[in-house]
Amino acid sequence: MVVTDEDWLITESIKSNRKAQQMLFDKYRVTMLGVCIRYAKNRDEAEDILIESFVKVFKHLPDFQRKGSFEGWMRRIFVNTALGYLRRNNILGATEQVENARYFDDRESSAVEKMEAQEIVRYITKLPEGYRLVLNMYAVEGYSHREIADRLGIS
Repeated sequence: MVVTDEDWLITESIKSNRKAQQMLFDKYRVTMLGVCIRYAKNRDEAEDILIESFVKVFKHLPDFQRKGSFEGWMRRIFVNTALGYLRRNNILGATEQVENARYFDDRESSAVEKMEAQEIVRYITKLPEGYRLVLNMYAVEGYSHREIADRLGIS
């Protein structure tokens, strides 16, 4: 078995080797700060999430089974910590939990089904030209996305 620098850092960090912990922190700090920034409303908040997440990483490092990516394992901790931070600080506000979301029954009509054809056409005509063209080619003419892209020279 080949021991990598990352393996050594993990092993030594588990042993509470402060130098290894600092090296592990330095190795992933910038990448994980990027993750935190996507969830935080400002850099100070992101740095709070970063520190809280690294505390959890070091606490749970013995649980890492070295199956799969260490960075991926860490990223899950960071995302979960960020979401927890947002919940604790009521930043998620009025958003519903997925479990509490209302599911629609097949018997319920959608808004589009209730609309008159003329109303739908009126909304479609308000779309920017490019969107309207693609929508018509796809929904009305039956072209595939690939065919539309080829015909219009777009990705």
